[in-house]
Amino acid sequence: GDVNRFEIVARIAEVSATRYTPAGLPVVDCQLEHDSTLEEAGTQRKIHLLLKSVAMGTMAEKMIHMPLEKLCRYTGFLASTQKSKSVIFHIQSIHTDN
Repeated sequence: GDVNRFEIVARIAEVSATRYTPAGLPVVDCQLEHDSTLEEAGTQRKIHLLLKSVAMGTMAEKMIHMPLEKLCRYTGFLASTQKSKSVIFHIQSIHTDN
């Protein structure tokens, strides 16, 4: 089938106040921050990125109570809004590794 699964270890750089969809579902917008060193084409490359993300429903509630700066493993999928072509990561699960 169609594969759209994204996983990243990151911390919350910022998180918005809760908003609600017309159906009453809680939504939070957030920026995830990721740092790592990866190998690319035989050389070590330092990665630093901010990832525009969104969490809905129970995930939104979880994000609000998540301590900033805590490294977690986030999984979900990538999408764009109708208005903007930029990618937004939709968080479906959060794992604290320790």
